[in-house]
Amino acid sequence: MTGNTHIQPDSSLKPFASPDHLDPQLQSFLEEASTRLCEWLANAGKSGPLPSLSVMPEVAPSLNGLSKQSLLDDLQLVMEGAYQPSHPGALAHLDPPPLTASIVADLICAGLNNNLLAEELSPSLSRLERQLCQWFAERIGFSMQSGGVAASGGSLSNLMALVVARYHSGLNNDKEAVVLVSEDAHVCFAKAIRVMGLQNDALQKVATNQDGQISIELLQSQLNKLRSQSKKCFAIVATAGTTVRGAIDPLLQLADIAKKEGIWLHIDGAIGGIFAISQKTSPMLNGISKADSITLNPQKLLGITKTSSLLLVANKSNLTSTFSTGLPYIEPSSGEEAHGGEIGLQGTRAGEVLKLWLGLRQLGEVGIDQLLENSISRRIFFEEQLDPSKFNIISGPLHLISFTPKELNIKQSKSWSIETRQKLLDNKFMLSRPNHDARYYLKAVMGNPHTKKVHLIQLATLLNRSVGL
Repeated sequence: MTGNTHIQPDSSLKPFASPDHLDPQLQSFLEEASTRLCEWLANAGKSGPLPSLSVMPEVAPSLNGLSKQSLLDDLQLVMEGAYQPSHPGALAHLDPPPLTASIVADLICAGLNNNLLAEELSPSLSRLERQLCQWFAERIGFSMQSGGVAASGGSLSNLMALVVARYHSGLNNDKEAVVLVSEDAHVCFAKAIRVMGLQNDALQKVATNQDGQISIELLQSQLNKLRSQSKKCFAIVATAGTTVRGAIDPLLQLADIAKKEGIWLHIDGAIGGIFAISQKTSPMLNGISKADSITLNPQKLLGITKTSSLLLVANKSNLTSTFSTGLPYIEPSSGEEAHGGEIGLQGTRAGEVLKLWLGLRQLGEVGIDQLLENSISRRIFFEEQLDPSKFNIISGPLHLISFTPKELNIKQSKSWSIETRQKLLDNKFMLSRPNHDARYYLKAVMGNPHTKKVHLIQLATLLNRSVGL
């Protein structure tokens, strides 16, 4: 009995593809797996966004490796228990259906198995990432000195931005340094403060106005207070798309304050920053080009498969000066560019930029514009269908909208949100249930291109009937 027999009893499917000839078994395996995925996508509309039943396969590996058929059957069980973002009623979160080109690129990326730690481990992908990050940076108005790095999610991009800001400010050794954010800023900044070893009060939240934007007056007042306390602020964070209502902070005014005070301005554009790459929607983000760093998450609206997040900086040398430690075990990169492992916190990274690049190429300028504009149009249309006499509706200029019954108190609104969300799930609509200002809301995210007006009318009808007579 050979060693290979123990690893894989089905001799037709080797653990590794041959480097010498086309592997028909791998090709067959991929084709059959792809067929199952295509069937899963094709059946998205028959059930709801959430599976009615989830049966998990065995987790631990068996004594001997499984056959191709067994592996495919196990995969099928996981697929059948998965969340279905392609369903037209999947409106709960910022998780749209995947672009077909992005799916393919994700597969190719896995097959290439390159490592963006160093250029010699990912020659074409390292160059592609640098060029694509610069394209994004220049598209939103940064100069040719700009650049960026891909990261596994907006939380990591935002953490890296604060690390760069702190290093750039010269406050690395000041544990009392603070960051100013909106009270509606993403929760990842609280995590970032902990990771960075700062004091519990290092994240100082500034109240918002009636439109959900950070108050400029209160921000300036807080800066003055910090100055009187001899405390230093190393970053102001503006939010371009808050999680509950999609509000955009006044970017131009914040940029003016940051410049006057000599403080790093970071824009968390994980939700709304992507609208800046289209000429038709970029006016909503006037002032974004005046930031020192920006987080963008193409995965949240453009259908790029997870994960796809970018940290863009106005001066790309700030990434190297912050994160470079030297890689003595790696050959120097070509030209003056730093290795991928020296421009961010991550060392080993997959070439995820491939799925972003191929997805954008598939969409083209027209397709990008349509995805962005249509998401806003759906939100506007849906808002028009809701009965304003029954709901307090909060929204911004983007594609998010939240609402809660006017006549219910806090306790009653919680019960309503639970019961109504379940009723919507029974009707194949999935909304989220955020707690905002101590009150429960239901939230719809209109980034699903499969959601049509007929679906939105049906959803609004169910919601209008959920309140009052």
